[in-house]
Amino acid sequence: MPVNEANPADSWWSNAVVYQIYPRSFADSDADGIGDLQGIIERLDHLSQLGVDVLWLSPVYPSPHDDNGYDISDYQGIDPLYGTLEDFDRLLAAVHERGMKLVMDLVVNHTSDEHPWFTASRDGGADGPMRDWYIWRPARDDMEPGTPGAEPNNWGSFFSGPAWEWDEGSGEYYLHLFSRKQPDLNWENPRVRQAVYAMMRWWLDRGVDGFRMDVINLISKDPALPDGRVPEGGRHGDGSPYYVCGPRIHEYLAEMHREVFAGHPRRLLTVGEMPGVTVEEAKLFTDPARRELDMVFQFEHVGLDHGPGGKFDPRPLKLTDLKASLGRWQTGLGTTGWNSLYWNNHDQPRVVSRFGDDGPAHRVRSAKALATVLHLHRGTPYIYQGEELGMANAPFTSIEDFRDIESLNHYAHAVADGADPECVLAGLRAMGRDNARTPMQWDTTRHAGFTTGTPWIAVNPDHTEVNAKTQLADPDSVFHYYRRLVDLRHTEPAITHGDFHMLHPDHEQLYAFTRHDTASGTELLVLANISGADLTVDLPDGWEHSETLIANVPATTPLTTPHTLQPWEARVHRRRTT
Repeated sequence: MPVNEANPADSWWSNAVVYQIYPRSFADSDADGIGDLQGIIERLDHLSQLGVDVLWLSPVYPSPHDDNGYDISDYQGIDPLYGTLEDFDRLLAAVHERGMKLVMDLVVNHTSDEHPWFTASRDGGADGPMRDWYIWRPARDDMEPGTPGAEPNNWGSFFSGPAWEWDEGSGEYYLHLFSRKQPDLNWENPRVRQAVYAMMRWWLDRGVDGFRMDVINLISKDPALPDGRVPEGGRHGDGSPYYVCGPRIHEYLAEMHREVFAGHPRRLLTVGEMPGVTVEEAKLFTDPARRELDMVFQFEHVGLDHGPGGKFDPRPLKLTDLKASLGRWQTGLGTTGWNSLYWNNHDQPRVVSRFGDDGPAHRVRSAKALATVLHLHRGTPYIYQGEELGMANAPFTSIEDFRDIESLNHYAHAVADGADPECVLAGLRAMGRDNARTPMQWDTTRHAGFTTGTPWIAVNPDHTEVNAKTQLADPDSVFHYYRRLVDLRHTEPAITHGDFHMLHPDHEQLYAFTRHDTASGTELLVLANISGADLTVDLPDGWEHSETLIANVPATTPLTTPHTLQPWEARVHRRRTT
């Protein structure tokens, strides 16, 4: 039975664990300082030892790298920085030989401005045959083209500045929700959609096992392109009501399923990254009866520490907010649809620095505690490279240390508007995407075993303490704890099939919940002290002396009530209900 036509809890990916690789920073085989496909091949045994089921590969397509590969200039090739199509085929074969699957990153809200489609759209003029493959509009009436305020509407870009770029040669603006070098495709044009579907089928025919779809819920825009509300103190309007889960998004994804996935002989995985999606919309996207997607990435929980000034104005996380958010998604998709579970990815700072404690006293234990909480929820967990080692944010000292276009643009705009450069840097250090993109820490050598050349971005100096080689030799390491969590998901049905019940939702230190699976007669209790202080808790009835499944502190005494949890202690217990 093709995927999306089965109960999600019975699909192969329901008890799978996905590992995301950011190829630029994973492993460099040719000493040019940039990771590549051969480097990944040489490190696949690391993933086999971890026990993960799926490898998600961030973009490796040809690109000018304005946004580190998310600006694609050829959808059916491999960037020479990473290797060749033959290298990719070898990687795919090596992944399959190890019993794992490989999911590609699909970036089809936009292309690079160097993609042949955009070149033809721009150079053919307003009446050219490919003009409407992208979103072009003239300047506002009575405004001088190319001057501030003449843009077709007031939308702002995610990467700072207006979402429109004036093209002198063709006499119109084009829309770019991200970088000016990432023009948005016009999904209203059926020829665009068919070209995308043909490309997806080409990769599936090559043997890939599905797609993670970048900002896929932004592909449908309100054709009227109305102005957005300008927030207080803001310069640009918020266009999100007119393109987040836009008017034809469900139609497009249902069409994509029919054209690409329906009836496929292999069970494929489709994951939609969806900023701004609600629980109610996610239920529609992931309802198997609707045949759209298998699961979505939502952003609600990773926005809880954003302050009034946005993501680069961070505030301390309130645990009650986190529990309310994740608990709402657990309940909302509990009977229909499916959750993606993540702390980290290539766009988020490292969770041990963000929600944990990366100091020497609690770094290991807090990394394990946060992993315990996430992996015991209902859904498919995602591990981002280095997360299984407890990698932390980098000690960036100046703007010259950063590489990411979002951070660099934000700094330039904020300082130009009069912000204190040190305050801006503090926000970038805490929340910048480069925190996730420093090289993978394989060993204690000069560049952490990532490269023998000069890395494209500096290695975190803590790699002498935090690295894969050291942790593989230590049975109590973060790596081996993640390995046990992965194995637990494979073997304990209550994690996949059990319902979810949050305990103590108003407690500011304790994250606790139960998972109950009627079919196996099993109930799990998860307790985690998300703080650096001891915490005494009363157990729910019937859990005294229950079986310990996993704990990040040696369980020297039976579980009794009241029970004192040490700082950042997490434990999972099991009991039989039948």
